[in-house]
Amino acid sequence: MSVAGERIMTDVGLTPVELGWVLAAFAWGYAIFQLPGGLLGDLLGGRRALALVTALWGVLNLLVALVPAGAASGSMVVLGSLVALRFLMGAAQAPLFPVLGGSVIARWFPVTGWALPNALTNSGLTLGAAATGPLVAWLVRDYGWRASFGLTAPLALVAAAGWYWYARDEPARHRAIRPAELALIDAGRPPGNLRTPLPGAWRVVLRDRDLQLITLSYFFANYVFYFFFNWLYIYLVQVRGFEEIQGGFLAAAPWITGAVAATAGGWTCDRIGRRRGLDSGCRLVIVPGLLLSGAFILAAGAAQGPYAAVIYLACCLGFQQFTDSAYWAAATSVGGPHAATACGLMNTGGNVVGGLVALLVPFTAERVGWPAALATASLFALTGALLWLWIRADRAGGTPVEAGLGGLNS
Repeated sequence: MSVAGERIMTDVGLTPVELGWVLAAFAWGYAIFQLPGGLLGDLLGGRRALALVTALWGVLNLLVALVPAGAASGSMVVLGSLVALRFLMGAAQAPLFPVLGGSVIARWFPVTGWALPNALTNSGLTLGAAATGPLVAWLVRDYGWRASFGLTAPLALVAAAGWYWYARDEPARHRAIRPAELALIDAGRPPGNLRTPLPGAWRVVLRDRDLQLITLSYFFANYVFYFFFNWLYIYLVQVRGFEEIQGGFLAAAPWITGAVAATAGGWTCDRIGRRRGLDSGCRLVIVPGLLLSGAFILAAGAAQGPYAAVIYLACCLGFQQFTDSAYWAAATSVGGPHAATACGLMNTGGNVVGGLVALLVPFTAERVGWPAALATASLFALTGALLWLWIRADRAGGTPVEAGLGGLNS
């Protein structure tokens, strides 16, 4: 939507602020349904929940392609249709990462091995976003913005079918699992951890102080992510002066950097966690990562040359993505047997901010200028880092998660 957005504004007569409402609708739907999405993951399991989420993505993308033209039905009808469909898309996608992090990864990997697989799923997200820039820019230019939604929608059904055929909720039920793998997965896992969620899980996680602070910090950190998610392509084309296809390819650069950095961040978090504990692993990845991310987006706003701005932006998103898997490992740890619900709560905070970014960035840029809009993101990153002065990520309901992990430290 962010890449096709410029052509949509011209085609149906939307202003940048109205496009902001469309972009914000996805973020609000995604944020509001994070906690219900985590509960859905606990109820259905990762196999069924992710197949459902993926199939719905395809259906709703196809419906966006069928939205009528503005001249035929009035721009307000089009705006309302796009807002409604993007809200539903956000709601449908909300279970994705809570289920991946809190159900699939938590069940399929040992306690000190949660960050790297979370990082790899996030690398999938960033590589997909990197492919989106040039692919969707090309589809929009040669076939129209509707085709960019309609032609990509069937991929979702293929992915959903493949996942449902191969995946299993419990490692022991997968036909390819070996006894040694099961022993590694369960080593150091507290009794009952991630196996038997109790009724009223949402009340348990809402009361946890550490999880509340992790959620708040993720809120501030994801302001930076949503700047790139919603406004990077438009910033490169309208502010830095790149033409459409060139802007699409250059918009891929920060996402590719983000994919590499996300993987490195997960590996680093797990590595430090095995040596110094899960809390240190998360803290020593998140704090410097956010501080450097904030510094580079300030540099991007002040850069004189457009290519220098792209380099700084790539470094900014790279360091922000470096921190992401550590957040998921921390929420999984603190959530204990309610890990999917805990991840849903954290990701609520991380995506409520998306609605704020979609509206605050064009408002700030219009009244104060784009350097000020980028500086706001830097302030959010700094605040997210400072909150880790009060967070402990190694306790599930006050109980240390890492008891008995000595066998995994080699």
